[in-house]
Amino acid sequence: MDYQTIKHIHITCAMLSGSLFFIRGCWTFAGSRMLEKRWVNIAPHLIDTLLLTTALIMVAWSQQYPFVTNWITAKISALFLYIMLGSLALKRGKTKNIKITTFIMALTIFFYIIAVAITKQVLPFLQP
Repeated sequence: MDYQTIKHIHITCAMLSGSLFFIRGCWTFAGSRMLEKRWVNIAPHLIDTLLLTTALIMVAWSQQYPFVTNWITAKISALFLYIMLGSLALKRGKTKNIKITTFIMALTIFFYIIAVAITKQVLPFLQP
């Protein structure tokens, strides 16, 4: 496989991961029984594993490493924040208000990660 193929797989997985997170959040707030489906618990892990694998391949092939390339460092830092907020939104949040707030924050971070990936800038919204 070449770099472009890996990049397209990565982008597809990112969109699937974000879309599934959004859907799972909606199901959580609606009290949907869809959350009990086996595939709903398995698919995010498979998609996110492929997403991370393709990210690592692209980092290695492009030689743009965290703590050397600022925008990669920003994406990874934001990813950790997204995971923590997502966990609070979907499972660990004690109240509905905490879950809703962290859900919105996680989605905001997700869009920030996308913007950083597109612009390759740590502050993508401040660029002229």
